[in-house]
Amino acid sequence: MTVESRPLGRRERNKLDKLERITAAAGELFAEHGVDDVTTQQIADRADIGTGTLFLYAKTKGELLLLVQNSTYADALVRGVADAQTAADPLDAVMAIIRPVVECNRKQVDNGRTYLREIVFGDPEEPYHRAALALTMQTEEAIATVLRRDDLMTAERAATTAHIVSAIMFVSMAATINAGNTIDAIVAEIEAQVRVILPGWRSTVTQLGLRSP
Repeated sequence: MTVESRPLGRRERNKLDKLERITAAAGELFAEHGVDDVTTQQIADRADIGTGTLFLYAKTKGELLLLVQNSTYADALVRGVADAQTAADPLDAVMAIIRPVVECNRKQVDNGRTYLREIVFGDPEEPYHRAALALTMQTEEAIATVLRRDDLMTAERAATTAHIVSAIMFVSMAATINAGNTIDAIVAEIEAQVRVILPGWRSTVTQLGLRSP
């Protein structure tokens, strides 16, 4: 039996069970009341653990939100990447990646906006914050992969463009002015901005008869 296939011991199973209970409890309470109106004591009570135990898994309520939202973000990204593979047009493929991310972020608007703030301003040394940052990088890499379908787009330019697209997506989701907007409205706003970037760049390159540097 290899190390990888060895069954989890009792201690590891107990830790995993508590983490699953904490994630479920926090997710339910955040969805019901919003992250600002939920206390760590309420989460601990619903997970049937002590607050001291809770803080062994997440030091702050912000970390708990990251824990919950990271899971839905990861699932959304998997769906988006799969959808992008069937889209022939680069813009359609990019938006196929973006839409599920917007949808998962807007399930509870205040939670989604707080999640984005935690990604930007949270402690990068905390494990769930690192996981959230990794998801943003995976999103950019997925977008860059789509952009590289265009033979005029170098890897460097694709990565830079994907970073810009990611910034557009995050600002559109986080902006206070968009707090009451529908998912479709936010996606349309993002698409309008991305549309300016992609055709505008390709048109300039084509007219000059140049390849991107």
